[in-house]
Amino acid sequence: MAKKRSAPFSLRLTFEQRARLETEAVGMSLSAYVLHRLFDSASPPPRRRGKAPVKDHQALAQVLGLLGQSRLSSNLNQLARSANTGSLPVTPDTESALQSAAAEVQEIRRLLIEALNLEAEP
Repeated sequence: MAKKRSAPFSLRLTFEQRARLETEAVGMSLSAYVLHRLFDSASPPPRRRGKAPVKDHQALAQVLGLLGQSRLSSNLNQLARSANTGSLPVTPDTESALQSAAAEVQEIRRLLIEALNLEAEP
């Protein structure tokens, strides 16, 4: 007889809430950590070695929070669409906006690489 699987449960979190949970769950899966907090919070959580070590959890939470609040991906998508259709006028303001967006993307990349303790490619 086949064993029945548990019923799934879904929960929506903000980027900041998820980042906080991931910070607190170091070495555990999020589901295991949430189960522990809900049903066995009196005992210390079991610790397991994580698959992807994070050097700086606070920096990662900050970056994920800022990325979630930004409209960067939407704005870049609109710029790409305009460029592909030929409707993007090349003015000094446009060039400045593109350079600013590129600088923001580079900073986000740098912060993520630092927070995840990865080596940046030259």
